[in-house]
Amino acid sequence: MSLTDDRAALDQWYTLGALQDFPDGAEVHSRLLGEDLTVRRLADGVEVRAAGRALPVRTEYGHLWTSFGTPERNLFELPESREPDRRWIHCGPVRVRASGLRLVENFLDLAHFPYVHTDILGSEAHPEVAKYEVEQRRDVDELWATKCEFYQPKAAAASDEGQISKYMYRVVSPFNVMLYKTPPTAPDRWDVIALFVQPVDEAVSVANAFMLVIDDTSTDAELSAFQQMIFVQDKIVLENQRPSLLPLQPGRETPTRADLSSVLYRRWLKEKQLRFGTEPRTDLPNA
Repeated sequence: MSLTDDRAALDQWYTLGALQDFPDGAEVHSRLLGEDLTVRRLADGVEVRAAGRALPVRTEYGHLWTSFGTPERNLFELPESREPDRRWIHCGPVRVRASGLRLVENFLDLAHFPYVHTDILGSEAHPEVAKYEVEQRRDVDELWATKCEFYQPKAAAASDEGQISKYMYRVVSPFNVMLYKTPPTAPDRWDVIALFVQPVDEAVSVANAFMLVIDDTSTDAELSAFQQMIFVQDKIVLENQRPSLLPLQPGRETPTRADLSSVLYRRWLKEKQLRFGTEPRTDLPNA
C-alpha cells in the first residue's frame, strides 16, 4: 500500500508516538497513512523524512507529531498540560488490526462498559446509558459530548469503591480523541485521558494512550497498567469487528440512543469527505 491521495487525511497532524520512545541519535522506522517514515532524534530537534523529503514536525504534550499535508490548524490546545500538579503518564503504543477511526469510535462508546470492562468501568447490573448531549463546535472544529454519567465499580487505579463517574468527550481531529472524567480524589476537577491514533494503514493502527491525572497514591506503573488493561480488552473487540474499516453509508450499522457521539462523529467525517480508514461507499455517484 502506498501513501493515500485522500486530502482530508493528508492535511492532519498525527502522532508517531511519545518522544521518550525515540532515543537520541537513533534512526527509527515508522509508517503512517501507508507510507514508510524515518525518524531521527538530533541534538537540536527531531527530523522526520518520507520518500526523500522532510516533513513538518511538532513536539507537543510529550509526543512527536507530523503531517504529509498542510493542516489548516495548529495542534489542539490542552490547558491541563500546564497544571503543575498533574501526572504525565505515557501508557505505551498498542498495535491494533483495525481502522484508526474504529478506535476513536470505540473510545466514545459508553454502552460497552458493562460488557467489555465488566466490574471495572461498568456493571451488568447497571447497563443504562443516561441521556447526554453532543455538539459540533465549528469555531474550533471539534466534537464534544457532555453531561455523561455512568456507574463504575472501579473508575480509576486509585479507586477502592464504586462511584457515579462524570464524563466529557472531546474529538479534536478524526484520529485524536480524549475524555475528561472525575478523579476519585478530586471531584471538582477532571482527569484527562487521551487516545492519539497513528493510522499505519487503512486497517492497521497504533494506539497511544496518554493521561494527565490527579493521583497522589498510585505509581506510574500502576496508572499505566490500569489503562493498558482497559485497552487490551478493547483491542480484542476491535480486532473482531467486521468490517474493520468504518462504514459511513446509511444503513450499514444501526445506532441506538446511546450512540449519539458515534452518529455525530460519522456525520463529521462525511462532512470532511474523509475516505482513509472508511469502508468504500456505494451510496455515492460512480462509487
